[in-house]
Amino acid sequence: MPRYLLHHHHLPRECGVVFASFAGHESPLRHTPTTASCPFGGHEIWWDVQTDSEQAALALLPFYVAERTTVVPIAEVEIP
Repeated sequence: MPRYLLHHHHLPRECGVVFASFAGHESPLRHTPTTASCPFGGHEIWWDVQTDSEQAALALLPFYVAERTTVVPIAEVEIP
């Protein structure tokens, strides 16, 4: 199954809205840890997901978050 990195960016004033938007959205990403820079002022969040398509990856996010998210196809590689 394809793997994607969801890279989300928001403004500092939008932080509360981003997190609150998940309350009304059914998603397997809810209540699971991920990587974010919000506590350090960066206001970016990254999710590593496996879905059938980029559209399916974005569907894991609430609309407000998905609109501000870039989907990047990824794979593990060995660094020589």
